[in-house]
Amino acid sequence: MMGSIESSLLQIIISPQTPISEAIPILDRAETSLLLLCENDRQLVGTLSCGDIRRAMLRGVSFNEPCLKIADLNPMTASQQISYSEAMHLMNGKGNVSVNHLPLVDEEDRVVNLISRDDRISSDELPLSAVIMAGGFGSRLRPLTNDLPKPLLPIGDRPIMELIIEQLRDVGIKQFYVTLHYLPEKIINHFGNGSSFGIDITYVSEDTPLGTAGALGLLENPDWPLLVINGDILTKLDFQGMWFFHRAYKAALTVAVRQYEYQVPYGVMESEGPYLKQLSEKPRLNFLINAGIYMLEPSVLPYIPVGRRFDMTDLIQALLDSSLRVANFPMIEYWLDIGKYDDYKQAQKYFQSK
Repeated sequence: MMGSIESSLLQIIISPQTPISEAIPILDRAETSLLLLCENDRQLVGTLSCGDIRRAMLRGVSFNEPCLKIADLNPMTASQQISYSEAMHLMNGKGNVSVNHLPLVDEEDRVVNLISRDDRISSDELPLSAVIMAGGFGSRLRPLTNDLPKPLLPIGDRPIMELIIEQLRDVGIKQFYVTLHYLPEKIINHFGNGSSFGIDITYVSEDTPLGTAGALGLLENPDWPLLVINGDILTKLDFQGMWFFHRAYKAALTVAVRQYEYQVPYGVMESEGPYLKQLSEKPRLNFLINAGIYMLEPSVLPYIPVGRRFDMTDLIQALLDSSLRVANFPMIEYWLDIGKYDDYKQAQKYFQSK
């Protein structure tokens, strides 16, 4: 019989009517990557995972909707009397069917425990190289960036880029490329060849700014697919999850996207000719926006011209024009692009709360 973990359970139990927008920060904090939707007295109604929310984003579901609308309402469960080995056998399933979480319930379907496993690849096996775009001027952050490149601005007592490197290293990425243009010697002096951080760094210098993708054309035959991230982004993105998504959809390039909701402050008139067809009062519109994080196959690098400005939007369009697959990976995790001083203050506040 499995032991009780009631205190941990209470942190991941929510009402089925909880808005998706309120569930996301709870899920972001949950070590299980799963929430349990329960009625009073822990009666299990369903489960909600990151994958459920990502799929909802792709369908355009508003985050104001209740979790019940997108949850798994028929999750696999087991008796609280089950042994751990029996639980693992049940979770492994048959063929390609398996689950990572197994709620344990009593005879009245009340949740008493949750068994989880992490069947991800080990942290030293992720076949990716990282490219950190660190060449920008950081003009909107001046005077902070007058003598310091933006990736070296401290968050707490450590540079932004150091936090990014540590995060990527911890998910199994050991080979890094760092693109440079503004105050490159300061970045090189701080990180060196990367050995003191447990990684290997190759620097790529831009004589002139080459845009958000142009520097990738300077890479010499990378061995692995590339994870590209701006050097001013703080995020808790599930990079391994993005990698599995990228592979599963056989994408040439995958873009991390976030949901952005905008409420039109006026009544919107939808007409057909001179006649009103429908009136929507202050409708909410949902969009997927680019989060500045990409995964791409080495095979797309020939689409990038060498030595001239070329942005990721240009690369994406070139791939679409060639009928190659570009996928969207919906992200629900914490994300902050430190472009302005207010963003920098927000990053400091977030770091202090950790």
